[in-house]
Amino acid sequence: MSTDIAPSAGADDTALGEPAAVPRGPVTSASYSITVRLTSDGDPASIGRIATAVGEAGGAVTAIDVVDSRSDGLTVDVTCSAADASHSEEMVEALRNVPGVTVRKVSDRTFLLHLGGKLEVASKVPLKTRDDLSMAYTPGVARVCLALADHPEDVRRLTIKGNTVAVVTDGSAVLGLGDIGPGAAMPVMEGKAALFKRFADIDAWPICLDTQDVDEIVRTVELIAPGFGGINLEDIAAPRCFEIEARLRERLDIPVFHDDQHGTAIVALAALKNALRVVDKQLTDVKIVVAGGGAAGTAIVHLLLKAGAGQVLVWDREGILSPDDDRLPPAKLELARRTNPSCVRGELPDALEGADVFIGVSAGNVLAVEDLERMNEHAVVFPMANPTPEVDPVRARQHATIVASGRSDLPNQINNVLAFPGVFRGLLDARATEISDGMLLAAADALARVVRDDQLNANYIIPSVFDPEVASAVAAAVADQARHEPGATAEVTGIESTPA
Repeated sequence: MSTDIAPSAGADDTALGEPAAVPRGPVTSASYSITVRLTSDGDPASIGRIATAVGEAGGAVTAIDVVDSRSDGLTVDVTCSAADASHSEEMVEALRNVPGVTVRKVSDRTFLLHLGGKLEVASKVPLKTRDDLSMAYTPGVARVCLALADHPEDVRRLTIKGNTVAVVTDGSAVLGLGDIGPGAAMPVMEGKAALFKRFADIDAWPICLDTQDVDEIVRTVELIAPGFGGINLEDIAAPRCFEIEARLRERLDIPVFHDDQHGTAIVALAALKNALRVVDKQLTDVKIVVAGGGAAGTAIVHLLLKAGAGQVLVWDREGILSPDDDRLPPAKLELARRTNPSCVRGELPDALEGADVFIGVSAGNVLAVEDLERMNEHAVVFPMANPTPEVDPVRARQHATIVASGRSDLPNQINNVLAFPGVFRGLLDARATEISDGMLLAAADALARVVRDDQLNANYIIPSVFDPEVASAVAAAVADQARHEPGATAEVTGIESTPA
């Protein structure tokens, strides 16, 4: 994951009626970072020529490390960031053309980071003596097993179940890459588990299933559920994901959360709440257009309506979703009934006529930047498709007061990591058995409030993923809501002796 470089809190405000400044040149990213080992002749100016070549190719040099120095020249590692894979190749070619320089090896830093995977299992207890072994394993462990057989309600506090989440996918809708299969989905699921640990100290594990059969997925998760305190569904294509989530929620006594739906909805709603504060508009009054009627779009619309949104239109490949369109599959038809009682028809630019907010969770480049001119003044534009947004977020700043996207190299990154670690921390702390709309709304409100009034501006409507207040604020709000909902399980603190 790239470092979030949203402006620090308190950055200068952008005037309300003026779009934020548009960055120039290619936007480089650490995700396309390479290290080039090369040798240069003894000319003292060679290092300068190397840095200049990278800069003229549009790259950014982040480090130059001397590997070996001799009287006749240097061996150096040049680390630089590019905008994409082809841009990386252009930088390498530019270095090959520098007089007196020979390129020896090119390493992709992202691939190096993934070598051997990103997770490991570590023991929380010492295993150095016979006493350690006899308590952690046999014979002492048998006493704990027998106690849990008699008191299964204690499994959460005497095993890892109380702090463990399964990250489950079938590999059918990975990022914006589509159906690439369970093996290819592993790096994303590993990354998700690493984020759980980093931001909420939750132990999570990737479960990549080699099936796209709903019955098999549901049954498999049921079978492994005793070992987990929560289930995080990830990158499962719509409409299959809706049925899987619904059936698991009905059958399991632990929370089931589909991050592509609910995590995205929480962060989008939080960002929108703050964006509307900047432009001085109310959620009940604005016209919102959502591009994408899949998992994320459906969840965003649901949460917007629960939060009090007054007018929402949804566009997908069939056009503006309308309840009188007999081409629509059941899930989209239901979405149309909830959002478009007037049966408005048309394409995405038509939907934008007189709109105040655009939220994109569909596909890259489905919208021309000029179409944003159809929106009202002080427009809010969230093109969030990954890896390519619906409309260029840099050029969109020419037409909108506030722009947010999923990109980590631009201000206002709408990133699910702002939600799911804190949400699950709160659920686990409260020993919740399910997750409700009330908890999702509480999470969005808490996330929005992390940005104080004196910090809020057009380039800072959502906090950085590295803000230490984010996970704790979301967790506290979710746990509090969970404890006050009907059927909530009272929190148990401390470890009491359980006789065998």
